[in-house]
Amino acid sequence: MTRRAPAAERKHQRESWASSPRVRASMQSNRPRDTGPELALRKALHRLGLRYRVSTRPLPGVRRTADVVFRRAKIAVFVDGCFWHGCPEHHTVSLTNADYWAEKVRQNRQRDIETDETLSRSGWQVIRVWEHEDPVAAAGRIAIAVRARTPTTNTPHD
Repeated sequence: MTRRAPAAERKHQRESWASSPRVRASMQSNRPRDTGPELALRKALHRLGLRYRVSTRPLPGVRRTADVVFRRAKIAVFVDGCFWHGCPEHHTVSLTNADYWAEKVRQNRQRDIETDETLSRSGWQVIRVWEHEDPVAAAGRIAIAVRARTPTTNTPHD
């Protein structure tokens, strides 16, 4: 005889986009900010003397939040997860709900393109960093861009 799931679990199974309660819990534990790769990049940027805003919208009225923002230089940095943004090197195809996740990644990539275009039209430079990239190397790349776009002043702040 098979055990019947409790009513709350059965309701969850009918309404959830996740293939199982375990998958749902795993997906919900993904942090929207302050991820390991973001923290490592910010630490490397700080070591280089750069100051920045964290998890903010570069343009008022545009619902796009950059992970790191240099307002004076007008540079928005996004740290993209390999799975969520379809990294050409590390993206893996989901074995469960493959169509759902393929469409989700496609939409994320399309939104990334739209974000880059919107910010570029407003004079911003967008820098995208993959989560697998060396944070020190990425910080160096970002520092070069920030210094090239920042007027010379006596303060290192954004």
